[in-house]
Amino acid sequence: MEKNARRNKYCFGLGTLGRDALYSLVSMYLLVHLTDVVTFSDGGLAVIGVMLTLFGIFDAVIDPFVGAIVDNTKTRWGKFKPWILIGMIGTGVLTVLMFHNFKMSETWHIVLLGITYLLFSIFFSLNDIAYWSLMPAISKDQKVREGVGAFARICANVGMFAMVLIYLSVPDMFAGLGLGERDAYFVFAIVVAVIMWIFQSITLIGVKEDRTQLVTTERTTLKDLFRALFKNDQLLVTAISMALFMIGYCTTTGFGTYYFKYAFGDEGMYMVFAAVLAVAQLTALVLFPLFRKRFTRKQLYTGSMIAVTVSYVIFFLSFEWMPLIVIAGLGIFFAQAFIQLLMLLFLADAVEYGEWKLGKRNEAASFAVQPFINQFGGAISKGVVSFTLIISGLNLIANEIGLYPDREAEIVAGIPDWSIWVMKISMMILPLVCIVIGFILYMKKFKIDEEMYATIVKDLEARNAEGSKAEGACACEEAPSECDCSVKAE
Repeated sequence: MEKNARRNKYCFGLGTLGRDALYSLVSMYLLVHLTDVVTFSDGGLAVIGVMLTLFGIFDAVIDPFVGAIVDNTKTRWGKFKPWILIGMIGTGVLTVLMFHNFKMSETWHIVLLGITYLLFSIFFSLNDIAYWSLMPAISKDQKVREGVGAFARICANVGMFAMVLIYLSVPDMFAGLGLGERDAYFVFAIVVAVIMWIFQSITLIGVKEDRTQLVTTERTTLKDLFRALFKNDQLLVTAISMALFMIGYCTTTGFGTYYFKYAFGDEGMYMVFAAVLAVAQLTALVLFPLFRKRFTRKQLYTGSMIAVTVSYVIFFLSFEWMPLIVIAGLGIFFAQAFIQLLMLLFLADAVEYGEWKLGKRNEAASFAVQPFINQFGGAISKGVVSFTLIISGLNLIANEIGLYPDREAEIVAGIPDWSIWVMKISMMILPLVCIVIGFILYMKKFKIDEEMYATIVKDLEARNAEGSKAEGACACEEAPSECDCSVKAE
């Protein structure tokens, strides 16, 4: 059993390496690619901003329905792995198409982008929901889940920061092949897709579900879906508070490249800054089990939110002084690693809570909240970033740099102060407001602590034991000759 637990932990976690690298390429750099590599007019960028926001919200809304599809799946490979496979193939192909180097007009580029982005979101949801729904199927033990979740988040952050560190260097990486900037990113997208498929295959082949701990459930109907989402008050609270956090976090990270290019004045320093933040996040995830031994989840969440709030204030008032930027970044990303892991654990606990309260277990429908949170936050942030670039005039600056790359330093030096402050308000103040509101909601409404969770699991075990006993009695009545004597006696 120990061997299987260790195997599940590593095979499950490694699946996030390539997947989160690919997702980061799209979520963090698609807009940067469109503004700085492809270059669009203000009108074209406005259309793209609206499109990406609306499509992202649409996909977030349909995530619960995708979860219901996964919950209703019955195959010899289980209900999760087939959708992980389908989702990983689809997202890989569609990512390559979004970073294409095809020669086409701005209008047709926007049309193709809209189709591929919408399909990408749907296929990624299939993969993401099925993937994270595997975790409750591995174990109901909170400590085991924390270990599996922590390792998975470490791998996810390695994938994400690998993308952050590599992205700006892609043209130089492929310069030896004689590729231009757009061609280099196209080839790079293909490489990332293949890497994602390799690591996801490790999860598909290596993870073994412990199905003896899962309750056999009936088909999830549309009524069951809405009941699982809206009657599970703890799931709902988690979804709203974490969505507000992700709106803030995604908006801040979405401005990362633009901040260092236009406000700080040295785009190359972004990679150095990202490397420092990567160490901070990975250190936080490694240290999480030690903190967890001394503090409750609620205490860790509260402390992390305080650190995030203070760090945002320092960031806003740093006036582009690197030491203060680093201090703020370390605080935000160290705490964010804790919050992201806690969010995953809150969702896992809400699965048992929903089964306990509603009498039916819906792993995938409940874990549909995970991609809902990420995609809703990403969708809103893309809209904020796009229109901030237009309002501040920075998109026109990007177009000018595209026309005169040799004059980049001169052009950036001439950016008016008000443009930078508009970006900083959108990057730091608006996100902080969202994050604080989400935290207040959590403190007032979330109630699953360690003691309550232990009671929930104990009640479910007793309930399931009674159900098994009742099924055995029915079997004796229908086929007494085949019934075990011990069951008959009871």
